[in-house]
Amino acid sequence: MTTIRQATGLDSGTVADILSEAARWLDQSGISMWRADELLPANVTADVDAGLFFIAECNGAAAGVVKFQLTDMLFWPDVLQGQSAFVHRLAVKRQFAGGGVSSALLRWAVERARSLGRAYLRLDCEASRPRLRAIYEKFGFVHHSDRQVDPYLVSRYEYRVAQ
Repeated sequence: MTTIRQATGLDSGTVADILSEAARWLDQSGISMWRADELLPANVTADVDAGLFFIAECNGAAAGVVKFQLTDMLFWPDVLQGQSAFVHRLAVKRQFAGGGVSSALLRWAVERARSLGRAYLRLDCEASRPRLRAIYEKFGFVHHSDRQVDPYLVSRYEYRVAQ
């Protein structure tokens, strides 16, 4: 059974470890996901302390994380503020890969966005990752647009949250 809870200050190391494990696995696969400075413990801790990270647990073990935001001026500066929620840094430990953890995190994010009265849940990913894009599309996200953000060309997706 997968449960989702908000990360606390005591979880900063766990969040950083899950993100780092995902980044290492992707690097070994020839895919760079995040810049090294994005995963520095101080940056992760600041986001955890701000209440932005949530942890998926399977039978009490940390299995995955997601960053849930109510604003995103970096990747989505062109959408009306107050209308959307945004997810970033969705990562699952390798030992839990394929077990539905990412889908559980996305379902949770949809429900949280709905409970906050948001019309959309939005996310982005590297435009050059067709398998990841297919996962989001299978879940129900619709391609919105592509956008160059610093070194990244991202594909932006949105999920219409039923009211």
